[in-house]
Amino acid sequence: MKSIHLSSITKRLLIVAAVIAIIGAGWLWVQRGDRNDNTLRLYGNVDIREVQLAFRQSGRVTQMHFDEGDHVEKGARMAVLDAQPFEEALAAADASVDVSRAELDKLHRGLRPQEIAQTQEALNQALAVAREAERNFDRQNQLLTSGATSQKAADAARAARDQAVATVNAARAAHSQAMEGFRKEDIAAGQARLAAAQAARAQAATALADTALLAPSTGTVIARVREPGSMVVSQSPIYSVSLDTPVYVRAYIGEPDLGRIAPGMRVRVHSDSSDKTYQGQIGFISPRAEFTPKTVETTDLRTDLVYRLRIVVTDADAALRQGMPVTIDVDARRVSGAQAKGR
Repeated sequence: MKSIHLSSITKRLLIVAAVIAIIGAGWLWVQRGDRNDNTLRLYGNVDIREVQLAFRQSGRVTQMHFDEGDHVEKGARMAVLDAQPFEEALAAADASVDVSRAELDKLHRGLRPQEIAQTQEALNQALAVAREAERNFDRQNQLLTSGATSQKAADAARAARDQAVATVNAARAAHSQAMEGFRKEDIAAGQARLAAAQAARAQAATALADTALLAPSTGTVIARVREPGSMVVSQSPIYSVSLDTPVYVRAYIGEPDLGRIAPGMRVRVHSDSSDKTYQGQIGFISPRAEFTPKTVETTDLRTDLVYRLRIVVTDADAALRQGMPVTIDVDARRVSGAQAKGR
């Protein structure tokens, strides 16, 4: 009887254990199914932006402060051109500004009293000469009438008189201008010349400032192209710098899964060289399909048409390097039409 009772209890325990096992297996299956349905795995490569640094001016390189592999901070002085020609050009521009300003001040103030007196004296002299020429002309006409002189002498007296009158008119105009001061048009022209000189001075100052090559952002030098003493032309590369930020991941997604993602979705990024899980965000989805690049490791056929994604890594560090293959996990669900339009 006791044996039968124990056997019954054993059967009940076995039944309970079996039920628990079935429930646990079902729960695991559901969880796995949910994870497989909602987690989208993509593959891509790290894409770090690089910049080619160059001078805006031509000249001779005198200093190179960084070598390949050096880390640079934003605003760091990386290279320098010989500044002497630019300093001389700036000095010449300063002198031109001073001359133009002095000429404009002269136009505003008008002539000095001594200069006005000189124009008055010149007018008086011209009037005296004109009076003498007029008397000589009258005398020659009288002599010509009586036959005491030739027609040639009379014509010469007339020419001298006309020339003296023209000289008087010119002297009178100069004296009038001296008394009235310069015209508004002359002052406007002087202002324009000063503005042009100041613009040329600003260009010379900018050219001098451009003799120092500054780092545009924090990064790492990956190529040093020139050496001190090299002659370079404008826009000739001096350094190549890999920027620390931003760090992107270039990934690709097939058309069947395109409706499961949208810009702004959070992602997790993994690399084979680090156990760290990086956080990122989908920033761009290409509107144009293309064939999967040969450099991207995917589980699908490489002849499939895919869409390019740009993922911004928000907590990137030095472990992520240019071109490194990475895996991206997205908690993807079907997005609404409004979210899809964000692409």
